[in-house]
Amino acid sequence: MERAPSSRFKRLCVFCGSSPGKKQSYQIAAIELGHELVKRDIDLVYGGGSIGLMGLVSQAVYDGGRHVIGVIPRTLMPREITGETVGEVRAVSGMHQRKAEMARHADAFVALPGGYGTLEELLEVITWAQLGIHDKPVGLLNVDGYYNSLLCFIDKAVDEGFISPAARHIIVSAQNAHELLSKLEEYEPRHDQAATKLSWEMEPFGHTPLAEIAR
Repeated sequence: MERAPSSRFKRLCVFCGSSPGKKQSYQIAAIELGHELVKRDIDLVYGGGSIGLMGLVSQAVYDGGRHVIGVIPRTLMPREITGETVGEVRAVSGMHQRKAEMARHADAFVALPGGYGTLEELLEVITWAQLGIHDKPVGLLNVDGYYNSLLCFIDKAVDEGFISPAARHIIVSAQNAHELLSKLEEYEPRHDQAATKLSWEMEPFGHTPLAEIAR
């Protein structure tokens, strides 16, 4: 496998569906993302499942010799893990702890196609970036335009004054893994003002004062 230039990221967090989706292109994209991480010597942290796109991306990274950390709530283990587990599996008590653990270990985030859970994880790390909790890049792997409608909605929110242009800059998107990872490597955060540095420990567990959340 051809090696890519050395990455500034040690570990990347991937959000994606526990379903494979109806298009083969989604499954191919998950495997290609795994291969791209291997080429760049980047380890993986993800939601811990062995099925769907989660299983494909984690297996590709693991087979390529990189370290894989799967973080999964104990209650979801029977549903999202089948057969042998991939890499290191860390069982946690719930969804909030899962997201916080994944975020702490990651230097950047990427969302593959997925459903409600993927969107919830993606939008939370975008919101954390907007609040100044982190400056880690956030990428959308927009396979076959899967996220076009979401990006149009976000642009509408910018036009209507609910999202600032600087906050729109948080989301990096591309249609293939190589282009997306290259964009994330070059990402530089922008801030409207000095961001309030909230605690990693409190925010992911739902204790952020409502007044501090940008609406």
